[in-house]
Amino acid sequence: MALHLIIDGYNLIRQTPVWEELDAQDLRWGREALLASLAAYRRVKKHPITVVFDGGHSVEVVGQRDFYQGILVLYSHHGETADEVIKRLAARERERGLVVSSDREIMEHALRVGAAVMSAPEFVLRLQMAENKDGQEDESVDDSPTFSTKKKGPPHRAPKKRRRLQGRLKKI
Repeated sequence: MALHLIIDGYNLIRQTPVWEELDAQDLRWGREALLASLAAYRRVKKHPITVVFDGGHSVEVVGQRDFYQGILVLYSHHGETADEVIKRLAARERERGLVVSSDREIMEHALRVGAAVMSAPEFVLRLQMAENKDGQEDESVDDSPTFSTKKKGPPHRAPKKRRRLQGRLKKI
């Protein structure tokens, strides 16, 4: 089952200093920088990605639907917010969806309908890791400590809902 990333575009841009600076100069520059990073991420991870922007910021994009290197870009219609579009997509995708936003209301709604959530700063770290791997073989030596397989204490298993969520987040 492919994980569908549903991204709150302007929220992610405004959580990242470089994109926020571009966005302050021109909204289009911030969007283009975000989409270029997402395209690099998609080359590595292959997840379907939908980015949602508020269409009210610009008359020429209201309600527009576009594709950028395999990424679906949606702009909310007049009288509708990007938050409403994201909530609708999360409700449609349910377990297949992962909502990327730092907006508490959106995150709570996504969890209520069964979608996974990830904060914007956490996702930016994932983007950066993917960009570092894009086109490169990982030649680094694994310096992580080794752990004994000897178990201590009684076994503990996380609840099924948490295990499913952790499984989906590992795919990112």
